[in-house]
Amino acid sequence: MVSMLSVLPSATTDPDGISITGIVISLGVGVAVWLVATFVISRITSRVAAGSNFFKKRTFKWVAPALRALDHERRVQRAETIGSLLNSVVGVLVVVITGMYVLQNLDINIAPLLTSVGILGVAIGFGAQQLIRDFLAGIFITIEDQFGIGDVIETSEVVGVVESMGLRITRVRSDDGAIWYLRNGEILRVGNRSQGRYVPLHEGPTGTTDQSSDHSAENTKTEQKAGE
Repeated sequence: MVSMLSVLPSATTDPDGISITGIVISLGVGVAVWLVATFVISRITSRVAAGSNFFKKRTFKWVAPALRALDHERRVQRAETIGSLLNSVVGVLVVVITGMYVLQNLDINIAPLLTSVGILGVAIGFGAQQLIRDFLAGIFITIEDQFGIGDVIETSEVVGVVESMGLRITRVRSDDGAIWYLRNGEILRVGNRSQGRYVPLHEGPTGTTDQSSDHSAENTKTEQKAGE
């Protein structure tokens, strides 16, 4: 009797090395972490969009640029952009980590897989350098509040009003009505005429005509008289 029981396999041992319990636990923990992270990010972005005073404490001093006094539409746009970015990052991390644990519970050696993914990531990184650069620039433009929808900006290519902003492309309407699509990674210098005290070059601080233009006009008239 004892010998027969010893020959039978244990009910808790899987001969294939697959742990169903581990798979279920990994998936459950991954889903729970994703739901909690999504809820927290949603609450944070809603508070930022509403202009809550909670984030003006010293503890959240690092997020001060995103909480600058702005109109409601622009603040909501920034909050939604940052929230979408955080949700994407958290989703990718949760999927990757959960997938690794599930593969381990399936008794699959993930070391060669990680090596292949690393090589593929390096290849994609070299091939998509400009795309990554555009996305990173768009993220920092949004967080640092360099400009927003409705602002009049001046770049090396165009002067116009920002009509839409994305993580990769900024759309600007110039004075002549043309629509410019600027890649964020190519915007090396930008002047925001809506944030500072912009004064046109042909006008002085009090709205009077600039003296240099007056002098140039007088010199032109003098030269014309001398030519006659």
